[in-house]
Amino acid sequence: MKLKTLALPLAASIATAMTMAAGHAQAQSAAMEKCFGVSLAGQNDCAAGPGTSCAGTSTVDYQGNAWKLVPTGTCTNIELPAQADGTPRTGALEELDRDLPAA
Repeated sequence: MKLKTLALPLAASIATAMTMAAGHAQAQSAAMEKCFGVSLAGQNDCAAGPGTSCAGTSTVDYQGNAWKLVPTGTCTNIELPAQADGTPRTGALEELDRDLPAA
């Protein structure tokens, strides 16, 4: 009888903790957005295009098809070095066709 008495409060505590953790993660992700073309080689969070698996697999600095999580609203304002030809480089909310690894 004592085991049954303890099981319900324990289950409720676990459920509450899991709900709170999920809420915190959701709030944290809402404050961040994917920003393409801003990470250094090997420092992307995910999606580094064909031939790569995920996080840390980009092979080119500022690779246009690799993204990094940044605070919401800051992506396109991140200051980056200009491209070799002098063209300005900025982050984007969608994949870019620039700075891709050689095929």
